[in-house]
Amino acid sequence: MINLRQKKIIVTFLMHLGDLVLITPFLQVLRRHAQGSKITLVVDEKVADVVRYNPNIDRLVTVDKKGKDNSIGALWHIGRELHKNHYDVLINLHPNERTSFLATVIHAKEFMGMSHFLFRPFMDRYTRLDRLHLHAADMYINVLEQLGIDDHRSEGLQLFTCPAWDEKARAFYEEAGVRPQDKVIGFNIGSAVPQKRWPPKRFAAVADYFAEKGCRCVFFGGSMDLDMVNEAVSFMKQKPLIGTGNFSIGELAAAIRRCALFITNDSGPMHIAVSQHVPLVALYGPSNPKFYGPYTNKAIVLESTNHYEIGKSMKQIIKEGHYKGISVIPMKQVIEAGEELLAAYAD
Repeated sequence: MINLRQKKIIVTFLMHLGDLVLITPFLQVLRRHAQGSKITLVVDEKVADVVRYNPNIDRLVTVDKKGKDNSIGALWHIGRELHKNHYDVLINLHPNERTSFLATVIHAKEFMGMSHFLFRPFMDRYTRLDRLHLHAADMYINVLEQLGIDDHRSEGLQLFTCPAWDEKARAFYEEAGVRPQDKVIGFNIGSAVPQKRWPPKRFAAVADYFAEKGCRCVFFGGSMDLDMVNEAVSFMKQKPLIGTGNFSIGELAAAIRRCALFITNDSGPMHIAVSQHVPLVALYGPSNPKFYGPYTNKAIVLESTNHYEIGKSMKQIIKEGHYKGISVIPMKQVIEAGEELLAAYAD
């Protein structure tokens, strides 16, 4: 088994919002087996709030990968500056070229984990990501298992907030007149991939259903989702709360935590809801929820297909043209799933 105690450890992972939330169980396992060690985590600046207050890391380094650091020269400079810390162990968690290049330039005493094939000759130990059998969160933990660590207990996904973020969420609900006894239902209707979006008109009808039952409905999402949210709201009879584009990632986590239920497409905010222990209805397709679904028991997943080709990427499935689309999930199922979760987890 690898000895991670009393070491300088650096973890490199420059992936997206949902992916970063999914490595938080890995960080828990790493911290437990790295007693006396200093752990540095390198992430994309845009999503750094996910781990900004994570107790399982000692230092956070951010890379503006789509901005000022979007060049080989910038990554080289960052890597050489980090090299001056003389890390004992570097664990790279993703095989894309950008992260692999940065990990190689940092040049720790031991370089392990994943890597793009061009940089594998520089590694001391290569571990594969098991994309065929494990949920993504377990897949990252499995990197440590391949290094000999067999105690992989975790408390699931985590995103820790701060008082300022909590206050922003509190003020938002107070201004909208939400009372402590009100049941709040959150909706996330956006997704970076159009094929993963359930129709806005159906989200509107589901929100109206629960609003007529006395719930307060709130639409979340980023500024890029405003058009979709405005379209959904235009169909509604009841007036919802609009949080779309109003929150940073950390503030969004604090705002979602207030929800009694979260209804969402497959997206980064879905994983944030899981990190805040909010019951959720997740609408899935064409990605396979076995690998990228909610990492919680407090969820009902509604799928738009009953056939998944293991080993094929979502892009391949969409390109082949056989996927029928997420709109095949009926509104009735979404409402029933929401009612079931509200009944099961009501305060």
